[in-house]
Amino acid sequence: MMPGLGTAPRADEITAPLPGDDLVPRPDVVLDRGFTLDASPGQVWPWFAQLGKNRAGWYLPRWIEALLPRPRRALRRLDPALQHLEPGDVIDDWGGRDATFEIVTHDPPHALVHRSTRGHLEISWAIHLTDDGDGTTRVHLRFRLGGARRPRLVEHGGGLVDLLTVAGLAAGLRDRLRRA
Repeated sequence: MMPGLGTAPRADEITAPLPGDDLVPRPDVVLDRGFTLDASPGQVWPWFAQLGKNRAGWYLPRWIEALLPRPRRALRRLDPALQHLEPGDVIDDWGGRDATFEIVTHDPPHALVHRSTRGHLEISWAIHLTDDGDGTTRVHLRFRLGGARRPRLVEHGGGLVDLLTVAGLAAGLRDRLRRA
């Protein structure tokens, strides 16, 4: 884990079962990330509900988004039109032109699970929110991938990309929650 990025999962999070683990029963790669936000799960949940390509975007802190063209910046507000998800809904993903995720579990404000099949790859992505007490929320993200032809490359190269994108997401959410 890279120090200072604030996305290290707790030991108990790594070993805990999450909704969606059964979607990729024999994963080649499992990436767990975790961070804490200074808001309740009810305040954090709507931001995850609208997350995604052709939705609210991928949250980054304001100083990074300022470097992006306006159309590539994520929403900085909650949009009521993007709050309604249910199992079976399909949302676009950044993993390629035709890449999508299907919503499998939608349990506000606790769990949102996505799955995707891309060729020989099976993917699940779980977002789990826990009330950490004192008005804070622990966010635990788990990405499971099966069918990888080069699991070590995915684990290390993809893991680095995942680490950086989740660190940006955590910082972007903190920024938005502070300003909300």
